[in-house]
Parts: sequence; C-alpha cells; structure tokens
Amino acid sequence: MTIGGTILKGKKVTLREKRLSDAHKDYGWRADSELALLDAAQPIRMTYQEYLRIFEDELRFPSPWSRRLTIEASDTTQIGNCMYYDINYVKRSAELGILIGDKAYWGHGYGTDAVHTLLDFIFSTTPLQKMYLHTLEWNLRAQRAFEKCGFVARRQVRRQGKTFVYMEVLKE
Repeated sequence: MTIGGTILKGKKVTLREKRLSDAHKDYGWRADSELALLDAAQPIRMTYQEYLRIFEDELRFPSPWSRRLTIEASDTTQIGNCMYYDINYVKRSAELGILIGDKAYWGHGYGTDAVHTLLDFIFSTTPLQKMYLHTLEWNLRAQRAFEKCGFVARRQVRRQGKTFVYMEVLKE
C-alpha cells in the first residue's frame, strides 16, 4: 500500500491501500452473518451496486480521520481489512480494527502479523502514542491475538446491550 509511498510488508502479509477491485470481497464479508457477529454488527442488506457506490465515494474522498487498508497474503490473495480510525492528534490516539474475512486464513497468524505491521507503521511514522480497540467479551481468540501484539485489557464497556473488552497498547 502507498502510505507515504510505502507498501507495508509483514512476515506473512502486505498491507496496501484499498482498490475498487477489493469491493466484491469486502461486500461478501460485510454480508456474512458469522463475520458480522464477531463485529457486533448486522450483515449488510444493501445491494452490491449500492455498496459499490459508497465504496467508490470512500476511495474518492478519503477521511483524514481514518485509514482503511487491505490485507493480502504473500501470494497477493485479498484476505481481509484493517484500519485505524477516530484519529485524535490532540490525544495522540486512534482505534484499531481488523477483519480476516477469508476464513481459510483464520488461526494461522495472519491477523497477528497484520496488527504488528500496522502498529509498527503507526508508531514509527505518526505522532500517535496510543492505539485502542474494543472486542466482544466472549471473543477470547481475538483477545489472545491482540495480547500477542502488546494490547492490554483495561476495562469492560457496555454498548448497545453488548459487553466489550477495551484494550490498548502504548508506543514503547
């Protein structure tokens, strides 16, 4: 991906900027009920054409308060997404999100590598000092993966009738 002209390469993954060709898989993942459950969301119900119009607008008019990236395996297969958003330069913090949408890549360290790669980039090239996230209380697999990346559980948070674990990592 081109973030300041750089493609971010980890041990197993490459993080790159979003392309229009990513929309089809992204749509499928957003419509998947199992993936939506892990994100405390509902599967999207809009048509692909409606989704594509929104996706195109996000590519054309990116927000200065978020960065959305595609995760590719070493063979360039699109396997997921990661992002950081709610960027707050005063507090020097942002929230991190990740989805390994291709279930064939679950449990093999791709998500952990993507998070490590993204954190390395953020902490070495931006003024951000803290990254945080919210994961569902019952999603122990995700919590373990985030702990491998240095995140520490700080508290539980209730939102929309669900309990989340708030986790954060500070720049070393």
